[in-house]
Amino acid sequence: MRFPWVALCSWEGNSVVCKRAMRGWLAAVALLWTLVLCRGLRRPMPHPHVPCYSAGDLHDGEAPAPLLSRSLRWDHYVPVQLVPQLERLQDSPGHRRHRRHKELACPALQLRTGLHSEPHERSISPWRYRIDEDEDRYPRKLAFAECLCSGCVDVKTGRETTSLNSVAIYQTMMVLRRKPCPRPAGPGLVTFEVDYIRVPVGCTCVLPRTRR
Repeated sequence: MRFPWVALCSWEGNSVVCKRAMRGWLAAVALLWTLVLCRGLRRPMPHPHVPCYSAGDLHDGEAPAPLLSRSLRWDHYVPVQLVPQLERLQDSPGHRRHRRHKELACPALQLRTGLHSEPHERSISPWRYRIDEDEDRYPRKLAFAECLCSGCVDVKTGRETTSLNSVAIYQTMMVLRRKPCPRPAGPGLVTFEVDYIRVPVGCTCVLPRTRR
């Protein structure tokens, strides 16, 4: 009987050398391994485990209780603390009339009544608060500061001056974003992802930018 691989071998001394056969065998193994790797790369990667929630798990659209751990104390943030006060203020009839007649107007500084007013009212860069609402965010409602002046209030005259500029001061705040669950989760399920946003919390005076 004659084996096909014998033709590729030769005698050298007392041993048989099959150089060409060995190289061909290694090439075949390398090709097979490459095909296996390519097939594995084409296979879709499984989604990591993502907790999903139904509408019954969410109370009034809020985040589920397991996500509201002690480390996520949103009640320590001023933008969260001010929301109930702003809602009560918005419900008062006098406030609604005041907002209709006065929209983002730079106020004159009242030195006599300044001691009895809030810091955002007696600042030389005054601001007001509004409620920013986002249904896909938790906390859903946040108090955002809005500068009332483009310039700043002169402490001598009590009037706005353009020698200084009013700019917002921002605080970075962690929130949760509600998003649809990745497949193959059931329809209507949602998940929450951590996000960081910049919330305007006040205003201050700065020197105007000059062109060089």
